[in-house]
Amino acid sequence: MVLEEEFARQPRKKYIPANGNTQEGKEPPNSIWYDLSVRRGLLDKPGEKEAEDRLWLFPDSGQKANGFPSNKSSGSKKQKQQQRIRKEKPQQHNFTHRLLAAALKSHSGNISCMDFSSNGKYLATCADDRTVRIWSTKDFLQREHRSMRANVELDHATLVRFSPDCRAFIVWLANGDTLRVFKMTKREDGGYTFTATLEDFPKKHKAPVIDIGIADTGKFIMTASSDTTVLIWSLKGQVLSTINTNQMNNTHAAVSPCGRFVASCGFTPDVKVWEVCFGKKGEFQEVVRAFELKGHSAAVHSFAFSNDSQRMASVSKDGTWKLWDTDVEYKKQQDPYLLRTGRFEEAAGAALCRLALSPDAQVLALASGSSIHLYNTRRGEKEECFERVHGECIADLAFDITGRFLASCGDRAVRLFHNTPGHRAVVEEMQGLLKRASNDSTRQRLQQQLTQAQEALKSLGALKK
Repeated sequence: MVLEEEFARQPRKKYIPANGNTQEGKEPPNSIWYDLSVRRGLLDKPGEKEAEDRLWLFPDSGQKANGFPSNKSSGSKKQKQQQRIRKEKPQQHNFTHRLLAAALKSHSGNISCMDFSSNGKYLATCADDRTVRIWSTKDFLQREHRSMRANVELDHATLVRFSPDCRAFIVWLANGDTLRVFKMTKREDGGYTFTATLEDFPKKHKAPVIDIGIADTGKFIMTASSDTTVLIWSLKGQVLSTINTNQMNNTHAAVSPCGRFVASCGFTPDVKVWEVCFGKKGEFQEVVRAFELKGHSAAVHSFAFSNDSQRMASVSKDGTWKLWDTDVEYKKQQDPYLLRTGRFEEAAGAALCRLALSPDAQVLALASGSSIHLYNTRRGEKEECFERVHGECIADLAFDITGRFLASCGDRAVRLFHNTPGHRAVVEEMQGLLKRASNDSTRQRLQQQLTQAQEALKSLGALKK
């Protein structure tokens, strides 16, 4: 609620015409928008805003917005300075597609990581512009995409993760090589901002950190570095356990959505999964090996869990992706079941390949370079392909918790796509269940879900006849 109040409190853009009357939301014809931002430097206090001096100029009338005659010489100097700044600023990569739902473009640096909150209301992004931005998901289909900004003082974040209660987030600092926690606090003016805790986590890793995570239970934090180390932390910054993955190197690590498991992959052709065990009173006990995903013949690029942690997907340098049933009793030596294997040749020669699994495990998204490929996991077929989505290689890929959108980042923008393969999967599933439905109430419920999915596809022009 507090974030929603802050979004609603943000003012709309204003301008002041020559007659002194103020208007909102409209830009006057033949006008030039100048944003003469004065940034306060690196020693700002957390949460302070930029001092901005915004001005409308009317070239045709020769007047400033306050009604006084403009100084032509100073105006021409300002115009030249502005043009010089625009030339130096790198061009934003342009991308269009019929399934592109939105592009979030407030960052001035390349975005390296993003995370959806567990309540589905927010998306956090971090970039090398020394900021973390929190976006409201309800604005995704609106014309304006509002965000709140948290400044990362004297550093920038490379990884970001929401806390389970969505009242804080953690980031990994690029230069500090440590974790920093940001909490939401109330300002004197009644608004809210994110402020860093007084002390960062101690430095423990000897190699660059590639992934972080927080258990949905709120009991532990995971960090993984590019050597073979995975650390399990308490929320207070104490190392509870050190895991040696014995994989030559780690390429990806994650905490399962259920909060029980930690998994990693790397140079070896498998994915290793551990359970982090706690006692009945919440005290940490031990980390034990749970199971492995075995079947690839080369190093594994990445993997992902479904929302219920009962499915996992992996992609390997052997040019294949695999879907697994991980709802097993590993303590009874039961191994995961391989459900599907699909081809993804781009993974064979790629230095890095990203993977995202939809919450219901019906759709698999794979990213290689700056392109994204969507597969139906039930049939193993590719259904969509988005090429040259970003100006840089895709850095992160994630479905929102509803499965309606797929988000990607790789330059200064986050791009959101409608998940049409997900709607088609629902149509196929509901049609199959309708044939086996035994009573009217079940049949009516299934028909309603089928109709909703078909209408969503029709609105996107993706309904197959």
